[in-house]
Amino acid sequence: MAQQAIKSTRATTYKLKTARIIREKIIEVILFIAALSSVATTIGILYILINESVEFFQEVPLINFLTDRRWTPLFLDKHYGIMSLLSGTFVTSAVALCIAVPMGTIAAIYLSEFASPKFREIAKPALELLAAIPTVVYGFFALLYVTPWLQKIFPKLPGFNMLSAGLVMGLMIIPYISSISEDAMRAVPLALKEGSYAMGATKLQTSLKVIFPAAISGISSSYILGISRAVGETMIVAVAAGQKPNLTLNPFEQAATITAFIAQASLGDLPHGTLEYKTIFVAGLTLVLMTLILNIVGHFLAKKYREIY
Repeated sequence: MAQQAIKSTRATTYKLKTARIIREKIIEVILFIAALSSVATTIGILYILINESVEFFQEVPLINFLTDRRWTPLFLDKHYGIMSLLSGTFVTSAVALCIAVPMGTIAAIYLSEFASPKFREIAKPALELLAAIPTVVYGFFALLYVTPWLQKIFPKLPGFNMLSAGLVMGLMIIPYISSISEDAMRAVPLALKEGSYAMGATKLQTSLKVIFPAAISGISSSYILGISRAVGETMIVAVAAGQKPNLTLNPFEQAATITAFIAQASLGDLPHGTLEYKTIFVAGLTLVLMTLILNIVGHFLAKKYREIY
């Protein structure tokens, strides 16, 4: 009887161990498929963009694409100079970041180091709620409210302009920067704060000279996310900045961005396989390369600051 009980116990233990191993393998396979799907989707998108762009550059020289000052692929007088779209993207993004980076950083420092726990529990979700508002709502807010308000200050400001679009984009990006930066600063070890206070530093000095440098990796990630969000924004610039490609760095003028052109061209009846149709993909590839460069720069900057501090 004792031997049968031992055998039964061993069999039960073996079955439980086998079942646990099978469950772990199934979970491992599911996680691997989930990770692989993200990589496969990215590779698929890049393949389509590169394939269509190669066909585009077989008809349009790369030098013309980079140096031509006009972008009119949908008109009879066709020009394919991406610089006019790049200038619009750069100006609107720069205006947005001039608003979002300082305000988002200040909000993060206040919520992390100065706000009471009760106030933080209310303020942080309320601030993050701005990110849930549809961007088309932001676009019409910029067009119908911000632009008329700016025209009282600048009477010659046109109805479509990059300034109002950039300002509203900045307000939209603030939650991304403030939330991630605040999480990064709250993750700084308490020993650093206590050491700073022990040396006689004030709370503001500790926040700016100890907490902020220690959390620079996460904060820089929030900046890169904000930049990528600004560069990739579509509806705000399409509604408020206009859709006229214009090579200018003046935020008081109207212009089109890369994303606005993609949205405009995608809504048209462009025949599949035509050169005009391929401009959508070459513009998308340009946007991907811009985002990639920004992420690489952000990675090396964060690495540099980690070494310094």
